Amino acid sequence: MMKKLVAEFFGTFWLVLGGCGSAVLAAGFPEVGIGLVGVSLAFGLTVLTIAYGLGHISGAHLNPAVSVGLLVGGRFSSKELAPYIIAQILGALFAATILYVIATGNGDAIGNFAANGYGEHSPGGYNLTSAFLTEVVMTFMFLLIILGATDSRAPKGFAGLAIGLALTLIHLISIPVTNTSVNPARSISQAVFVGGEVLGQVWLFIVAPVIGAILAGLAYKAIFAKE
Repeated sequence: MMKKLVAEFFGTFWLVLGGCGSAVLAAGFPEVGIGLVGVSLAFGLTVLTIAYGLGHISGAHLNPAVSVGLLVGGRFSSKELAPYIIAQILGALFAATILYVIATGNGDAIGNFAANGYGEHSPGGYNLTSAFLTEVVMTFMFLLIILGATDSRAPKGFAGLAIGLALTLIHLISIPVTNTSVNPARSISQAVFVGGEVLGQVWLFIVAPVIGAILAGLAYKAIFAKE
């Protein structure tokens, strides 16, 4: 169990450092910034690399909503849920701490620090309803893909690729709406450093992904699971 938790800690650390780090450090870098496409790809690559690097140890959930969805879908033990979530949040917070130190090394303020938000904290100014619906639907589809790609009937060896590309696509769609969460640990870690109203909005990025994950777990179990 300890090996699984350490894998989840470092896996989530890598997701936040790689994904949010690309947004904070490289997205708008003068003239050669990677932009939204680059950030989307960075998030997908973190999941893809950890899925193949540490997935055989912990399953590479890297996300409390994924753990909840897998539990509801009958793929995960309820006894491991709380420890997994704690390891994921701690890994995300450690990554945000490292990123904060790096990002402030040139004397600049952290800005929005790739935090999630709605209203004035949404990149495109989208309201609470748009943000909530986006996070529920994107997490729902993410979990359907995870459950399908890791099904015993799915082609072997391709789950990490499918899941990483799915997260890339999700970011391509939803960065303008919420900066894309689909992951409560990722949202909490950035909001803690920004504070204020952003921290006050983090509830949405906990509740909406969990709802989407639960719905996906129920749907996959009812419709697509083996009879």
